[in-house]
Amino acid sequence: MKRTRMDELFSSTSRFRVRYAETDAMRIVHHSSYIVWFEEGRSEYMRQIGFPYTNLEAMGLYLAVTEVHARYLRAAKYDEEVLVETHLQNLRSRGLTFYYRVLKAADGELLTEGETVHICIDDENRPRRLPKEVYKLLKPFAEGE
Repeated sequence: MKRTRMDELFSSTSRFRVRYAETDAMRIVHHSSYIVWFEEGRSEYMRQIGFPYTNLEAMGLYLAVTEVHARYLRAAKYDEEVLVETHLQNLRSRGLTFYYRVLKAADGELLTEGETVHICIDDENRPRRLPKEVYKLLKPFAEGE
């Protein structure tokens, strides 16, 4: 497989077991649960690069989700252990995009991949530029950089 810039980027990994509440009557993970897992992956990513999301909130800023895309390839099931790999795909002055891969922990099988697009907003829901220090911190991690 040809290596790409994405292969060289920092990626955080969250690991957990599928909880019963995340499944349907067939014990298969409900499609909406993956979006929650993306959020967990994004939160862990920010912690691992040394800038927890709570730091942005302390500045009176938030990363509002404007788009969510998910491609479901295989089903995760109750009590399986899964990995959520997350990396920063794109960085702009007012927002960013995260990319996710959900894998079966036992064998690395790709279950779902997706992305979330975010815009930076203030307490009054107005779009704002990311603070220069935040942009500068994130820039080396972005795929497009």
